[in-house]
Amino acid sequence: MSVLLDVVLAWLAYLHRPFVLVQLLLIGGAVLLVLQVRRHGWALRRWPWALLLLASLLPMALLLLLAGQRSGLVVLAAEVSLGWLLLGLLERRVFKPRLPQAEYQLLVSRLLRPCFFTVVLLQVLEALGSVQDLASLPLGIWFGSAISFGDLAQVLAILYLLMVGMPLPSAWLSSLLKHSLSLSEGSRRALDQILQYTIVVLGLIWALQRLGINQTGLLAIAGGFSVGLGFGIKEVFSNIVSGLWLLIEGSVRPGEVLIHDGEACEVRRLGPRATTLWRGSDNAELVVPNQTFFTTSTTTYTHSDRLRRLTINLGVPRRWPPDQIVAVLEAIAASLAEVLADPPPQARLQEFGPDTYLYSLTVAVNDPLRAGAVSAALRLAICRSFADRGVDPPC
Repeated sequence: MSVLLDVVLAWLAYLHRPFVLVQLLLIGGAVLLVLQVRRHGWALRRWPWALLLLASLLPMALLLLLAGQRSGLVVLAAEVSLGWLLLGLLERRVFKPRLPQAEYQLLVSRLLRPCFFTVVLLQVLEALGSVQDLASLPLGIWFGSAISFGDLAQVLAILYLLMVGMPLPSAWLSSLLKHSLSLSEGSRRALDQILQYTIVVLGLIWALQRLGINQTGLLAIAGGFSVGLGFGIKEVFSNIVSGLWLLIEGSVRPGEVLIHDGEACEVRRLGPRATTLWRGSDNAELVVPNQTFFTTSTTTYTHSDRLRRLTINLGVPRRWPPDQIVAVLEAIAASLAEVLADPPPQARLQEFGPDTYLYSLTVAVNDPLRAGAVSAALRLAICRSFADRGVDPPC
C-alpha cells in the first residue's frame, strides 16, 4: 500500500506543474465551449460533440507548439476525441447494419466502448507517470504466489474479454457447424452455450496458471466451498449442474417450445443457473431455475418437430345432418392459411345428445406459439360460416 501511495502522490505532484495546469485549463475551456455551442448553436447542435471538441482542441495544440510550450495533454485529449468519433462511425456504419439489434448492443456496450475507455485510461496513466511502474506494484502473497498489480489486471481483462466477447465468435462457429453437420436450430443454440462455457472454463484455468496460484490453497478453498454447498448454496449448485446436463442431453434447448404453467413458452436462453422463457400471451420473459426441468416432467412441442394439433369441441342442434356439419367444419378449417393441409383437418361426430350432437374438429399448425391465435380464428370462422349457411350457432 505504501508503494501505491507513493505513485499516487507522484501523480498529484505532476498535476501541480504549471505547464500541466495550463493544459488542463485549456481542455476544460474547450469542453465548456462545446457545451455552450451544443446548447445555443442551432446549426451545430446536430454535430457530434467529439467533432466539435476536436475542432476546438487542434488550434490550442497548434498554438502551444508554436509558442514552444508542452502540449501533450491537449494532444491526448484531441486523440481521444478523434478516437471516439471514429468509434461512433465504426459502430453505425459497419456493425449496426450487419448485426441483429441485441448482438449490436452487446458488442457496443460490453466490448467496444469498455475497450476504448481502457485504452484511454492507460494513455492517461502513461501521461501522468509510468504504466510499467504501476504494473510492477506488488499486491502481496496470494495462496503462496506473489501477485503484482499488472498480473491481476491482465488476468481480469482477459477473463472479461472471454466472458463478454465470446458470444459472437461462438455464435459464428456454431452456425458454421450447423451448416456443416446439418444441425437443427435448437442444437446450434445448445452448442453455442457449450462453447461459451468451455472457453470460460479454459480461461479460468489459464488465469490460475498465469497468477501461479498454489493448488494446495485452492483445494483448501474447495473444501470450505463444499461445506457451504451443504448448507446455503446447494440449490444454486444443483441448478448449475442441471443446466450443464440439460445442455449436454439436449432435452431443453434454446428455440424449443414447451408448456410452463399451462401456457406455451419458447426457450430463449439456457443459462448456468436459470432458463429464460418467452411467453407470447403477454410478451413476458420468465426466469425458471434449471432444476425445475431436471426434476419434473416437461411437455415440449419441438423436440422432434414443430407440428402441434388443436382440437375444438362444439355442439350443433341435431336437426342438422351430421354429414353436412362434418363437411362444413373441414372446409372452414382448410380455408385458414395457418392450418396445415398435411395432415388434413378432421371433423368427427363424437356423441349423441337429446338436443345437440357433439362434434370435434382437429387441425395441425406448424408453429406451437401460434396455436392460441389459430384456435381463436378458427372459432370465429366457424361462427361466421354457420351464420352464412343458416346453421344455428354452435354451443
